[in-house]
Amino acid sequence: MNRPAFHFTATGVGSVPGLNVRDACHRILELLPDIPFWPQCVNLDPREDMIVQYGEGLPGIRLADDGRTLFLADADPTDELTAFYARYLEEDVEAFTISPDRARGLYELLDQLNGSPASHGAYIKGQSVGPVTFASAVRTSDGRSLIHDPEMLDTVVKGLSIKLLWQERLLEETGKRPILFVDEPALSGIGSAFASLNRDWVVNALREIIDYVRNRSDALIGVHCCANTDWPMVMESGPDILNFDAYAYMDSFLLYPAEILRFVRDGGTIAWGMVPTLDFKDGIEAGQLQEDLEKGLQHVRSWGLEEDTLRARSMLTSACGMGSMQTDAADEVLRLLSSLQERMS
Repeated sequence: MNRPAFHFTATGVGSVPGLNVRDACHRILELLPDIPFWPQCVNLDPREDMIVQYGEGLPGIRLADDGRTLFLADADPTDELTAFYARYLEEDVEAFTISPDRARGLYELLDQLNGSPASHGAYIKGQSVGPVTFASAVRTSDGRSLIHDPEMLDTVVKGLSIKLLWQERLLEETGKRPILFVDEPALSGIGSAFASLNRDWVVNALREIIDYVRNRSDALIGVHCCANTDWPMVMESGPDILNFDAYAYMDSFLLYPAEILRFVRDGGTIAWGMVPTLDFKDGIEAGQLQEDLEKGLQHVRSWGLEEDTLRARSMLTSACGMGSMQTDAADEVLRLLSSLQERMS
């Protein structure tokens, strides 16, 4: 696969707080034109939450009356499972679409790009909830999460795989190369709250999704976790890009020099989540963020990684999604990302 050189190009994670989808997409294209991302407008409609967004079309999964949570229905899912696996084996990606009312930002961004595709970069970024995060959030009627249901776990992995492939094919119609992040905030709980999901299962589940899409497309696949986790485990799953909260967890990430060096030298890219979201406060300046990033980069240089390779294999993102922020603060995050890219490029 062709491994691009990013040189600290910036993109976003996913969620945004604003209620105006058109304005959100316009601002993303304005400030992050090289790798625009489609926004999940979580405050506009709870169905845009990444877990609810991806439950559509999965067998036995229902949207609760509150419109904000998913659950596994008590009814016998045999017929739905049979139909699901038939469509999956046929690679019927159109059966696994995300409806426009669950992803307004996706369709709006594509509309705006189609209006002026030449004015933007060679990439476009999308995202999907990951299997650990999804399965830990969806529960049965007795309150147990899907992580305790092996049959449904397999369905979740395969369903998310083909839904991500559907997204890839939609994004590639722009003429840009898709970059797809699998968002896994729940990976921070591996070994504690989610002890029933052992390390090998997590690696294999992520690898199945990554390989499924990679083997059928030219997309670059990343894994995002906005908290501390077992980073060698994530690298072992085979992503092209590893995205982490570098603002809050730089020291924890840098505890794995051998694994990080191997990942980057094998062609992997690190997406440094350097602009804070949950930790955002007024007065943050791009210059200070650059200084903090350079401290982390200096550690990597000290391990012997060549400067050209480090720069080529580095991207920039926000630390996490911006959905819980105020709109003006989220706009400042985008502006800081744009400024940081300019400083680092």
